[in-house]
Amino acid sequence: MKIGVLALQGDFREHIQAVKTAGHAGLTVRRPEELAEVDALILPGGESTTIALLAQTFNLFEPIRERISAGMPVYGSCAGMILLADRILDGADDQATFGGIDMTVRRNAFGRQVDSFESDLIFSGATQSPVRAIFIRAPWVEKVGLNVEILAEVSGHPVAVRQGSIFATSFHPELTGDNRIHRYFVDNVCQQAIAQ
Repeated sequence: MKIGVLALQGDFREHIQAVKTAGHAGLTVRRPEELAEVDALILPGGESTTIALLAQTFNLFEPIRERISAGMPVYGSCAGMILLADRILDGADDQATFGGIDMTVRRNAFGRQVDSFESDLIFSGATQSPVRAIFIRAPWVEKVGLNVEILAEVSGHPVAVRQGSIFATSFHPELTGDNRIHRYFVDNVCQQAIAQ
């Protein structure tokens, strides 16, 4: 399977490595032609407003939005979660998202850079043992729609969610060396989307 990683800003290299260690091709996506070549897409951590602006500059914003609407499997981590939210709290007034998950996300919900932390999470349906999660200026989910599955929480706030072929975490699994979250995306989210 060809898994694209949006490579405009943020920690895309780590996601590409995680995809490769999970046994699949990890490809950078910087142009619409590259997006057209992939089976699924990862939106990395970084700065959500910057990623959205760069996607518009590189004529990727609408093609990504259209592929998501058409059912392409997508995984967003941290800033990627914000970009997949239908609604944002504490964002810029004109902040655009690709959307796709019926959720409201609060940007920088856990605090500033100095408030970054790690935690062991129980990840429903993906792992039997806890996953080490790294939160860096991370969002959390304030509210979800009826069709959104909550997969992990911290202090009562959802930090991993899924709606059909779209999956998001507020933490950074690509920084841990543990590829179980990426395997979940490929083996569960992507495979189920392809089977439909």
